Amino acid sequence: MLKKKIEKALNDQIKMEAESSQFYLAMASWAESEGLNGTAQFLYDHSDEERMHMLKLVKFVNERGGKAIIPALSKPPMTFKSLKHVFQNLLDHEEKVTESINEVVHICLTEKDYTTHNFMQWYVSEQIEEEALARTIMDKVNMIGNDKGGLYLFDRDLEQTNITVDSPAGQQA
Repeated sequence: MLKKKIEKALNDQIKMEAESSQFYLAMASWAESEGLNGTAQFLYDHSDEERMHMLKLVKFVNERGGKAIIPALSKPPMTFKSLKHVFQNLLDHEEKVTESINEVVHICLTEKDYTTHNFMQWYVSEQIEEEALARTIMDKVNMIGNDKGGLYLFDRDLEQTNITVDSPAGQQA
């Protein structure tokens, strides 16, 4: 049985992952409407990945005897100034998610819930990858600057970036 403090922290993380999915979906829609189809596909895939992260948490909470709460979500922004603005938002958001996950891990340790702590280690590792990818993309966007040819190649290359979406049970989808 989950302790109430752990259950609340996990439900807060469920909301964080759900809002991440919506945020990336809004970015994808903006990119698609701007003709950045590679960027849009990358962000649509990223949105799906965040939703799977949420579902993994939902299943864990319910399986441990808690009650997963499916939250109401904040409306994400619908417009962005530029591609650089999109990816700076993505990096900033991933850093926020990392802080949130670290807080859940801290609560697990203080509450001596080593089962949940072990479960959360997957999220810790995932965030290392998420932040590294976001920083790499920002480096490339900064390198491109205002070069339209570079933007075209970047968008085309981003379409080829493969995001692996895990199913809630942990198998790759």
